[in-house]
Amino acid sequence: MDLNETPEMAAFRGEVKSFLAAHRDAYAGGAATDLLAWQRELIAHGYAARTIPKAYGGYGAEPDILKSRIIAEEFIAAGAPRGIANQGVSMLVPTLLEVGSEEQKTRWIGPTLRGEIVWCQGYSEPGAGSDLANVQTRAVEDGEDFLISGSKIWTSTAHLAQMMFCLVRTEPQAAKHEGISYVLIPMDTPGIEVRPLKTMTGASEFNEVFFTDVRVPRDQVVGGRGRGWFVANTTLKHERGMLGDPNATEARLNDLIELMKSETIDGQKVIDNPIFRDRLMQLQGRVLSMKFNGLRLLTSQLSQEPAGLAGQVVKLQGCELNHQLAALAIDALGELGILYHDGPHLRARGSWQRSYMFDLGLIIGGGTAQIQKNIISERGLGMPREPKPAVL
Repeated sequence: MDLNETPEMAAFRGEVKSFLAAHRDAYAGGAATDLLAWQRELIAHGYAARTIPKAYGGYGAEPDILKSRIIAEEFIAAGAPRGIANQGVSMLVPTLLEVGSEEQKTRWIGPTLRGEIVWCQGYSEPGAGSDLANVQTRAVEDGEDFLISGSKIWTSTAHLAQMMFCLVRTEPQAAKHEGISYVLIPMDTPGIEVRPLKTMTGASEFNEVFFTDVRVPRDQVVGGRGRGWFVANTTLKHERGMLGDPNATEARLNDLIELMKSETIDGQKVIDNPIFRDRLMQLQGRVLSMKFNGLRLLTSQLSQEPAGLAGQVVKLQGCELNHQLAALAIDALGELGILYHDGPHLRARGSWQRSYMFDLGLIIGGGTAQIQKNIISERGLGMPREPKPAVL
């Protein structure tokens, strides 16, 4: 592909720059003052939900790799937020576009894109983490409804969400990969209890969720009854893409560079210290490789071809790299890097400390680094499966 800009592309870049300049007050400091209003503005101009059909609340543009890249580059350069990226927008919406019914697409995609509905993901259970097909939360038919009982754990944002997309076992006699269904559940349904879990960040991003005879209409199954494993893997593909978003990582790299330009060691800028500068350049090279791998993935999407190994490395690469960027920031801050919570010497409101701790958890969440390496080796490189231990 020729990545040189045509006059049309240059004109488009000018449009994006003009938009960002005109709306600078809406995102000063790198965060939108009114996130939902900012999201609506981005959708209206095609800078979010760009290729999602208008009928479902998107902008309705044709896919274009170069325009997508231009948008990303200009938003990163301006330090402007790209809009909402969460479990609903980044994971459920593309899943519904692939396998949802027309009624489900019409009902859920638009409000989700606009941030009017917050979703959580009901996948992991105490006995079904890495072995997700072992889910035991059960849905039993009762007329036109399911009665759902069981529990989920490590459920991000369940304490804030209005809806959950959830894996439940609808055919207990079927093979474990075949008896699962993917169900949409309102979180205000009687019988749902949410218990926050405090993590090492000091916050409670994750939760336990308990279901006791929770009544959900059977028409809220996505992709067909008993096809939940297939639908779940569609969502996981998009989750890995969200956790390994090269645009977010590039923006973090830029923030790190600015930090290293402003912080000093014995009167010398951190970025001028050869040891720190060498670490930064190594990470910068990996960010560039991640960025160009992202272009490869865009090409695969447009040509409707499997991404293969390029897609399998995204989550592992992104989560580990984000954590290492935060680690360098902590080291660059010196003694200030150990600060937490509030204080007069805290930098960036403690975001680097929170990122360092939270990203360590993301290396585990969404499929551990060890599981990701197995996927890459077995499915991407064709290596033999890891042998199971002998049963004595």
